[in-house]
Amino acid sequence: MVPVPAILPPHDEIEQFRAFAELVRVLRKECPWDRKQTHTTLMPLLLEEVYETIDAAEAGDMLELGKELGDILLHVVMNAVIAEEGEGFSLKKIIEREFKKLVTRHPHVFADASADSPDAVKRTWEQIKMKEGRTSVLEGVPKHLPALLRAHRIQEKVAAVGFDWDNDEDVWNKVEEELAEFRVARLENDKAAIEEEFGDVLFSLVNASRFAGLNAEQSLQNANVKFMKRFRRLEELARETGQNLDSMNLAEMDALWNRAKQEEKAQG
Repeated sequence: MVPVPAILPPHDEIEQFRAFAELVRVLRKECPWDRKQTHTTLMPLLLEEVYETIDAAEAGDMLELGKELGDILLHVVMNAVIAEEGEGFSLKKIIEREFKKLVTRHPHVFADASADSPDAVKRTWEQIKMKEGRTSVLEGVPKHLPALLRAHRIQEKVAAVGFDWDNDEDVWNKVEEELAEFRVARLENDKAAIEEEFGDVLFSLVNASRFAGLNAEQSLQNANVKFMKRFRRLEELARETGQNLDSMNLAEMDALWNRAKQEEKAQG
């Protein structure tokens, strides 16, 4: 039996963190499951925890949000402990680097620079990144981000250095232009061109959402939730009337869909 790391007085967050890190190191040595993990095997689990954290935040469930943030903290510390074993980096080095980065990238807080808006802060942030040795403002955009979110981040980054539309009208003109090119590709039945132009349509719509102060990824997620809720109600209505979706035609299902939609509106 291995003793649990003690949390010593004054029981503040620093001491709590020290004991937590020690606990993770014990688990890494003594638990067969923890011992076999690598950075690669942990990544899907970390991604799952991030999505669960987002779910809790969107639901406004502070208790659950706190739990999920704790799970993410476990992943941060576990990855650091694994890296320490291979002399890659340490937990101490992670904190040192992040501390220094935050100070350097907030000259409007810790130096004499000024930033009067969130957009100004973003521009300064990107400028500092370039001074740190990056060769492109697009470095650091994760390739595994969901496509809509990745498009949003790409557009944000280039906008931070001035490569952006001037107004809403230009943005929507671009959407119409891409739609027209997509229609031409469809008429020509060019599969490769259809796929390319459809991607351009989506990219331009992400730009439109960004200009409207929205996040296309979140907007689509909301639409997914709304659709699923309505379709499940459609299924319930079909069962209530003794019908089976497999034997219904589209017009009959559409009637139930509209009823579900009306109920939703009536409920506010």
